[in-house]
Amino acid sequence: MSTEILVVGGVAVVAVIVLILLFKAIWRVAEPNEALIISGLGAHTKNELADSLGFKIVTGKGTAVLPGFQTARRLRLDSRATNLQVNCVTQQGIPVQVRGVIIYKVGDDFTSIANAARRFLDQQDSMNGAIHELFTGHLRSIIGNLTVEDLILNRERLTSETRSSAADEMSKLGLVVDSLQIQEIEDETGYITNLGKPHAAKIAAAARIAEAQRDQEATEAEQVAAAKKAAAVRESQIQQAGYQAEVDQAAAKARQAGPLSEATARQEVVVQETRAAELEAQLAEQRLQSQVRKPADAKAYETVTLSQAERDARIAQAEAEARETELRAAAQASQVKQAAAADAESVRVRGEAAASATKATGLGEAEAAKARGLAEAEAAKAKGLAEAEAAKAKGLAEADAIRARSEALRENQEAVIAQQLAENWPQIVEAGSKAFGNVDHMVVLNGAQGIEEMLAKALTLGGTGLGLARSLLAGGAPAAAKDGASVNGAEPTTKNAIDAAS
Repeated sequence: MSTEILVVGGVAVVAVIVLILLFKAIWRVAEPNEALIISGLGAHTKNELADSLGFKIVTGKGTAVLPGFQTARRLRLDSRATNLQVNCVTQQGIPVQVRGVIIYKVGDDFTSIANAARRFLDQQDSMNGAIHELFTGHLRSIIGNLTVEDLILNRERLTSETRSSAADEMSKLGLVVDSLQIQEIEDETGYITNLGKPHAAKIAAAARIAEAQRDQEATEAEQVAAAKKAAAVRESQIQQAGYQAEVDQAAAKARQAGPLSEATARQEVVVQETRAAELEAQLAEQRLQSQVRKPADAKAYETVTLSQAERDARIAQAEAEARETELRAAAQASQVKQAAAADAESVRVRGEAAASATKATGLGEAEAAKARGLAEAEAAKAKGLAEAEAAKAKGLAEADAIRARSEALRENQEAVIAQQLAENWPQIVEAGSKAFGNVDHMVVLNGAQGIEEMLAKALTLGGTGLGLARSLLAGGAPAAAKDGASVNGAEPTTKNAIDAAS
């Protein structure tokens, strides 16, 4: 029984193994990057296109392949790359060499897979050569219609035209271009190199300018940084010097504290002594005001008042005498004038009488006229003599009056001078005290007595002025007396005496 079980189990295992091996032998799975091309008996799908091809295309799944009746081959669907190196001639006749790369693959649709399977299924390694030849022809044709500038500046146009022109051939081959890149364009004549030299020179100049500007900016920045560094060093040194000066000043003050305190004490003593001297000077000034100036002002006022009264009395008396003399002279002149007029009238009457007598006696009209003329001349002469006598009397009277006024002024000249000095006494004292106005600091050794002496010396200027006025009047008096002898010289001398008195 156990033997039978083992046999059955072994048969079952063998059967399973056989089924597995058989399944592996007939089952094929298409990878994501490949397509299974199945041909043979019953190799068809429900796709009408696939049925017309006579083989079966399987992608992305598995299918059973009957060994001996069907054949399954794989077509790679992944990307392929091939390099291009084409010698062409541009529209300008310049030979160029174009190098590029093409990335392509078999299309994903059944038509592309079918076309690629028919052409490259057993020759998949020859795809690169076919693609190279295909694109070489199209590149030469397209580059022949372009200039070197177009090739350099507009490569996108070159690639797009190349792909467009090769699209039909690629579709027939079942291939699709994923990417076409023009990597390099070279020319043997150096046209491209020369074409780029102006731009290179421009860029080089711009680069040199930019480098120079950057170098200038860097230099300026370095100089500014150096200046700031120097300024910082200077500020630090200045602050250090200031601190050191403060330290030295404090040390000097500490060393000079003793002498400075002594000098301050001496200064306070001097200030207090100066204040005491000022107070003493004020006291002396007040004492001078009360003891000297006010009594002197009162005495001067009394003297001036008395002298003015005496002078006014003398002047009034002199004027009365001068008036009396004038009236007496006027009366005498009137008497002389009347007498002269009477004499003239008598002479005229006598003349007329003589003329009448002459006419009566027959002497004629001529004698009568002559007699009248003589009478009139005698009358005029008498009248002139009367007027002269009157003028002489009047002049004598005026001279007497002026002489009396000058004698009154000469006798009272001291009173007049005392009056003028009393009226101008404040100005005299002020002028005398100006000697002390420019003194900034004065030290009086003998105190109040010294101040009184200085003020007394200033006030003696008034007495000196009084003596000078007296000497001037004494020297001018003889001249006035001498000039008073004549009538013509009395008036200016008297006028000068009056101006001096006023």
